[in-house]
Amino acid sequence: MRVRIVFILKNRGSHVPFHHQYMLAQMIKGILMKGGNKDMIDYAFYNFSGLKGQTKVSRKGLHFYSSRVTLVLSSPNKDFIDYFLSNLFNFDQVEIGSLFLKPESVELEESIKFEDSIKFICISPLVLLSSSFNDSTAKRFIQPETDTFSDLLYESTIQRMQDTGMFSEEQLTSFFKFQVVPDKGYIARLTAAQKKFARIYPVFDQDVKYEVRGYTFPFTLYAAPEVQEFVFHCGLGQFTHKGFGMLDVANSNPNSRVLKYEFSYA
Repeated sequence: MRVRIVFILKNRGSHVPFHHQYMLAQMIKGILMKGGNKDMIDYAFYNFSGLKGQTKVSRKGLHFYSSRVTLVLSSPNKDFIDYFLSNLFNFDQVEIGSLFLKPESVELEESIKFEDSIKFICISPLVLLSSSFNDSTAKRFIQPETDTFSDLLYESTIQRMQDTGMFSEEQLTSFFKFQVVPDKGYIARLTAAQKKFARIYPVFDQDVKYEVRGYTFPFTLYAAPEVQEFVFHCGLGQFTHKGFGMLDVANSNPNSRVLKYEFSYA
């Protein structure tokens, strides 16, 4: 399930870095720890977007000028979503960069139909390789059209699906069909305009900073509907619980599939 958390922005014009997933990851982890439930603190099968709102770009990053900003949070575990929300709404204010945000409401995105092929867009960067201290491996560029690109995403997806305990070995074995086919026209247009679809991003783990390469481009995923549903709710690639690899369906208006979401406060 995917929910949109709506915040009132108390200081319009304030800013966050252009890539602020690590700040959101720290905020989310802090709220999970505040709740005190170890199972939820250690839970890793969730994904989230960057902050959405009316913005302007400066050398400092993204300045938000809308009265409200939105964060999309996704997980197959409703109990996890409700746990996070109940603890979040115990706070009068949270701070992301220089933004002062007051939790206001929550909306539920209606589910989509999962099929054998879906065209996705990246609403946060895809990361193929994990990282370790003082190791540049995760910054290596891999051509999106290659089998290596798809194979790395397949391996991480199947491993995460296995780790959830939600799928039998027989099911996992049946999910052998998996291919990422990038939108070649999109990549060609960016290349011709000398714009990038792959950049280096920071990731923090236990206060240690790592650098990874992330990719943002539209692509079609050919995979079983169960796999499509998993990556839609849990993200695709590495560091999904740190806000990487969040997807949405291309050529769709997510505002047309929103319902009010009710939950109980802790």
